[in-house]
Amino acid sequence: MDDTARTERAGATPGPPVRPGAYPGHARAVQAVGERWLRQFDGRGDFVCSPAGLWLALGAVAAGARGGTAEELRALLGAAGDDAATAVTSAAGELAGTDALAVATRVWSRVPVYRAYREALPGIGFAHLGDGRDDIDAWVKQATGGQIDRLPVPIPPDTLLALVNALALKARWQTPFQGHATRHAPFTDASGTVHRVPTMHRRLAPADAWTTGPARIAQLRCEGAAGAVVRLVLGAPGAGPAEVLPAAWAPREACAPVEAEAVALAVPRLALRTTTDVTSRLPALGVRQATSSLADFSGLSPERLAISMVVQEAVLKIAELGVEAAAVTAVLSRAGGAPRPDRTLRLAYDRPFGIVVLDASGRLPLFTAWQSTAPAGDPAPGE
Repeated sequence: MDDTARTERAGATPGPPVRPGAYPGHARAVQAVGERWLRQFDGRGDFVCSPAGLWLALGAVAAGARGGTAEELRALLGAAGDDAATAVTSAAGELAGTDALAVATRVWSRVPVYRAYREALPGIGFAHLGDGRDDIDAWVKQATGGQIDRLPVPIPPDTLLALVNALALKARWQTPFQGHATRHAPFTDASGTVHRVPTMHRRLAPADAWTTGPARIAQLRCEGAAGAVVRLVLGAPGAGPAEVLPAAWAPREACAPVEAEAVALAVPRLALRTTTDVTSRLPALGVRQATSSLADFSGLSPERLAISMVVQEAVLKIAELGVEAAAVTAVLSRAGGAPRPDRTLRLAYDRPFGIVVLDASGRLPLFTAWQSTAPAGDPAPGE
């Protein structure tokens, strides 16, 4: 066995290296938003959300913020004003380099939008906001490849501007799960009830499994030279999503290889869909002025604007052949082989666990999810 193969089998370097050209500053900013947002979920129910989608949508709005409004958004997002426009544009471009991932943002407005704002965000489309929403729903369906077919929030009559971000991923695994290996296995939900659910099985190279603190992480790679990676995170019994999910993007120095020659992975087939009204959670994220009469978005429009609603719908499906995920974030503004048993790690996701989909760099969390109840849905193998 050569040195490269020996290192892979021993799992000496858990996790993939950071891809050259990745934007670590953007990744850390999205991680920080994700960590703060995940504290708002208590872990008693399932959910899926997109930290990247929320950061991109709020970042595009923050590009037009000024004064105290800009400062509170900067504290959350790491950028505001002109530097937010630069950050959003470069991050969207970087994410678009992840194979099978689509990124799009569009603004519909009833008020004038400054030319300088539009030019600072060249990747964003602009259109007139009419009385209906058919054109927005059609855009959402197209941008997500049909995974989400409409805007996740009604548009109140007093809405002057709607900014919508869409992320969509449809990717095949580099190594698919074999349909014939899927069988019912126990899953213990957050209440302690045991269910029998369809569970997929395959073997992983030890280098695709590692630990950080009490959490165990298994990594599934998607096809493509710049394919996304999916990390399954199993924390300590009773730990919630805010404690468990960030382990998926822990720095390499905090990770330890598994002591095994083979990893036998067992993970339920799952399908999650969540609509989250982020508006009520904005104060806990430090965003207060932007939703009040003190809001200052004078870099966006000559009309006084304030954020009235922030809503996100996200979906995630994991099956034998691959992963599908999508998120739409709307920001509305109103006026003012046979292993040796003793050397095989059994990694069964048979109790509440987290799922994180990252970009090709393995650092920027596109989607995060928590499965605490019996996984819903029983699609046919390979569906």
